[in-house]
Amino acid sequence: MMPGRLGPMPQDNPLWISWHDSNWIPILNPANVMEYFSEKSNPFYDRTCNNEIVRMQRQTLDLLNNMTGVEYILLHVQDPILYVIRKQHRHTPTEATPLADYYIIAGTVYQAPDLASVFNSRMLSTVHHLQSAFEESSSFARYHPSKGYSWDFSSNKAIAENNKTDKGKEVAAKEEPSSLFQRQRVDMLLGDLLRKFPLPIPQAYQHGSGQQQQQNQNGSSAANNNSGGEGGDHGSEVASIKQEPGEHGSNDMGGSLLMQGVKEEAGSDMKPPPEKKMKM
Repeated sequence: MMPGRLGPMPQDNPLWISWHDSNWIPILNPANVMEYFSEKSNPFYDRTCNNEIVRMQRQTLDLLNNMTGVEYILLHVQDPILYVIRKQHRHTPTEATPLADYYIIAGTVYQAPDLASVFNSRMLSTVHHLQSAFEESSSFARYHPSKGYSWDFSSNKAIAENNKTDKGKEVAAKEEPSSLFQRQRVDMLLGDLLRKFPLPIPQAYQHGSGQQQQQNQNGSSAANNNSGGEGGDHGSEVASIKQEPGEHGSNDMGGSLLMQGVKEEAGSDMKPPPEKKMKM
C-alpha cells in the first residue's frame, strides 16, 4: 500500500441493507419467489451459485440435490406475507451446511442476523442505556462543602414537560392510516374468530322474553274471559257514553256544583270555640 493512501473501503454490512422490486410485489407467490430472489439487482444473490447454472440450462431446481456447491432453497412459506430463503453449501445429496438465511416480508428482502450479531447488538444497546442513565443521574448531583452531596431535580421538571409536549406533537404528526392489506387481513381474522366462536345469547334475555310471552298469553286469555262474561254491560256503557255526551257532561257539572254546596254549608255551620275565662 502506498504511503498517504487510504486502505480499501470496508464493504457494507449486509445486515444494514435491504432490497425490493416494486414490479414483483403485487404478483409475488411461492411459485415465483425464487425467481424474484434471483434478480440481478438483488445484492444478496450470488451469481456463482448452482441456482444460476440450473437457470441458464433452463432446468428444474430439483437438479440441485445432485450438485455440490453454493445453492439457495425456499425454506419456509407463510403466504402472502413471509418467505424464508436459505443459502447453503451442499456436500452430498443428503448433507448441506447453512451459510445464511434471508427473509422476505411484504416483498422486501433482509438478511437474518447470526447469533453473534444479535448478542453484540443487545450488549451494545444495554451498555449505551446504562451509560446514558449514569450520565443523566450524575447531572442532578450537587455538592456543598457544609451539606455534602445532594440531588436537585428542579431543573428536570420543565425539561420533562417540554419533552412530553414535543413527543405528543410528533406522535400526532406521525400517525398514518392503515393500508388496504391491513384492513382486509384484520377483517378476515375477525370473521374467522366470529365463525369459530359465535356470540352466545344472554340467559337473562331468554328468561325475560319467556316471561313476557307468558304474561301476554295470560293477559289475552283474561281479556277474552272478561269480554265474554260482561260483554253486554260494557257494550251498553260505551253506547250510552257515545250516544249521550251532553248528559254525561251535565252529570259531571251537577256533581261539581253539589260538592261546592256541601263545602259552603260545612263552612257556614262551623263556629269558633268559646273563649275560656280565667277563674278567680
